[in-house]
Amino acid sequence: MRPSQWQIFIKLCTQLSSRQRLAGIDLLRNNGAVQDAATALIEQAAQAQSRCPVCRSDHVHRHGQAHGLQRYRCVPCGKTFNALTGTPLAHLRYKTRWLAYADCLLNSYSVRKAAQLLDSHRNTSFRWRHRFLALAKTDRPRCLHGIAEADEMYVLESQKGSRHMTRPARRRGGRARQRGISNQQVCILVVRDRTGQTLDFVTGKGPLSKAKRHACLPPVIDRDILLVTDGHPAYPVFAREAGILHAAVNLRAGIRVRGTVHVQNVSAYHRRLRGWLSAFHGVATRYLPNYLGWRWILDARRILSPESLLRATFGVFPHLTVT
Repeated sequence: MRPSQWQIFIKLCTQLSSRQRLAGIDLLRNNGAVQDAATALIEQAAQAQSRCPVCRSDHVHRHGQAHGLQRYRCVPCGKTFNALTGTPLAHLRYKTRWLAYADCLLNSYSVRKAAQLLDSHRNTSFRWRHRFLALAKTDRPRCLHGIAEADEMYVLESQKGSRHMTRPARRRGGRARQRGISNQQVCILVVRDRTGQTLDFVTGKGPLSKAKRHACLPPVIDRDILLVTDGHPAYPVFAREAGILHAAVNLRAGIRVRGTVHVQNVSAYHRRLRGWLSAFHGVATRYLPNYLGWRWILDARRILSPESLLRATFGVFPHLTVT
């Protein structure tokens, strides 16, 4: 490039928008290979379900390209779409940074740290977090077998980020004003079998009700399962009504293990979950299911690479399916 052309180029650069500057930085950093890798993963995931997102017809043909992705046209309904249409990542920009952001999720980085590493805004980082987890969190076992342990844990109800709060605001990391279990806390029911397969349910504020227990547990446990719990009196009644075997340990009396009867696995999962959540300095209750799914992704270790997490974002999970 001639010096005169360089001077003209520099003057034009001052007129670029912030978004155009970021795109230029990605180009100067030679991220073409990264873009190709992300685009290839997106197209590969789309081939597994190449149907029209509107009428679900598989009679489609290529219809040009846009934003680096192949577009398709549905013959029966005439709608056009690409690999991202109808997915949680639709209408998101900066595909070159998606693999890097997936790596941030696997490392449990905060919103601000991920935004700093990707040179993006914190709002973008927060939006991507929940878009990436929308389908990835659904990679769960369908049913638990053998011996399963069940127990509840409670976290402080949070309206973090809400524009219209239903109660007075409190300091970050505050405490409930009432002692014990109250409507200021949210119940998380965790069920975990001895193979490590885990299911969790956000059952709402206050103590776990009988209706919630019956709604959550019977669909996900075998009829011949042995359900092990603590000494809460509601579980023997539930087991009798559900027609399953039940055993309990009296933790208040100091009895933690009776042969194979214990709740140490689910208690250890509670400790890991609570310690992991504490790093985020309070999680909004409305986003709690996403964080529980995120924690399961890390604990199950079925998704170990950014590429696998990006595929899971489209609902394409590892071939080893948990049943």
